Amino acid sequence: MAKLRLDEAPAAALPLRFLLSMPCWGILGGLLLLVDADAALRSRWQPATLAITHVWTLGVLGNAMFGSLLQFLPVAGSTSVRWGAGAPYLHAVFNLGVLALVFGLLAGSRTGLLTAGVLLPLAFLWLAAMTLPGLVVGAGDKLLRVGIGTAVTYGVLTAALGAGLVGALATGHGWWPSVVDVHASFGALGWIVLLIAAVARLTMPMFQGTRMVPARGQGTWLAAVALLLPLAGAWHALRGGAWLAGAVAAGALAFVATALVLQWPVARARRTLLYREWRFGLLALLAAIAALLAGRGVLAGVLAFGVGLPVMVGGMAMEIVPFVAWIDLRHRIPRGTRIPGVQRLSEDERKRRVLHAHYVAAPLLVLAACWPQPWLLRVAALAQVGVWSLHAATLWQVLRAARGFARTAMAGE
Repeated sequence: MAKLRLDEAPAAALPLRFLLSMPCWGILGGLLLLVDADAALRSRWQPATLAITHVWTLGVLGNAMFGSLLQFLPVAGSTSVRWGAGAPYLHAVFNLGVLALVFGLLAGSRTGLLTAGVLLPLAFLWLAAMTLPGLVVGAGDKLLRVGIGTAVTYGVLTAALGAGLVGALATGHGWWPSVVDVHASFGALGWIVLLIAAVARLTMPMFQGTRMVPARGQGTWLAAVALLLPLAGAWHALRGGAWLAGAVAAGALAFVATALVLQWPVARARRTLLYREWRFGLLALLAAIAALLAGRGVLAGVLAFGVGLPVMVGGMAMEIVPFVAWIDLRHRIPRGTRIPGVQRLSEDERKRRVLHAHYVAAPLLVLAACWPQPWLLRVAALAQVGVWSLHAATLWQVLRAARGFARTAMAGE
C-alpha cells in the first residue's frame, strides 16, 4: 500500500477548481443534447454530436483527470508538481479552450476553432510541464510513474492532432476521417484509459479492497499500448482498415477484463459505492468495446464517454473531494482540535443517490443513441442534467460541511 504524504498536498483550491467544474460540464452536455435533440447522435459528423462528445471527453473527463492528477501525484505518487501557483491560469486556459471548441463546432465559428486549436494544446503542454519533470526524477512506484507519464504524453499528442484537425476545418479543408480516428484513439486509449489504469494500480487496492495488478502484467500491457497504438495509428492514416479499431479494442479490453477480475473476489461486505460505480462503468466499457467492433461508432462513444468513464471518474471525484477537504482542515485547524474524518464529511446516502440516478440516466442515453428520436433524446438529456446536478450538489455538500466545521472550530478558539 502506498504511503500517503499528506504534508505534500497542494492547496485545496488547485484540484478543487477542476473537480468542481466537472459536473458543470455534465449539466451543459445535457442542455446541449436537449437543445440539439433534432440532430444529435445521428452521425459522428453532426456538429451537435461532435460538440457533445468533446463536452464529455474534455469538459467532464478532462477536468476530473487534470484535478485528480494534480492532487494524486504529490500525495500518493511521491512526485512533485512544478509551478502549482499557475494552476488557476491552467484551469482558465483549459476550460476556455473547451468552450471555444464547443462553440466553434456548433456554430461553425472559425474564430472559436482556431482559439481552441491554440488553448487546448497549450493546456496539455502546461500539464506536461507541471508533471513530467517530477515523474522522471520521482521516488515512487516506477511503473506508476511511467504509466502516468505515458498517458500525459498521449494527452499532448491528442491535443496536437486535434489542433491540426480544427485548423483544417477552420480553413475550409474539412475533416480528415483517418486522422480523426487516430486522434480519437490516442485520446481514448492513450490518454484516458492509460491514465485511469496507471492510477488504479494504487487506488483499486486502496478504495476497493482489490489485489494489486502484478507488475510484469501491467508493464507488458503498458509497453504494448505505448508501442503498438502509434504503429496502428500510422497504418490507419496511410492504409485504412480495421487495425486501429482492433488495437484500441484489445488494449481497452485487457484493462476492463483485468479490473473486473480483480473486483470479483472482493467480499460483499467490502463492496463500497466506489466498487459499484466502477463495476457499472467497466460493464459499460465492455459494451462500448463490443459496439466499436460491430462498427457502431456513435453507440460506442456514448457507452464509453457518456456512461462508463464518467461514472468511474465521477465516482473517484466523490472520494477525492472529501479527502481534499479533510487535508485542508488538517492544515487550517490548530493542532489539538479534533477534526471530522473523511467519511463524516461525505454522506454515503448522497453518493448512493448519484449512482442510482446513473442507473436511470445511462439506459436512457444508450437507448437514445440506438434510436435517436427527438423526444427520447430530450428525455435522456433531462436525465443527464438531473444526474450531474445531483453530482454537483454532492460535491458542494462536502465543502459546506468542511467550511461549517472550520467556522465552528475557529469561533471556539
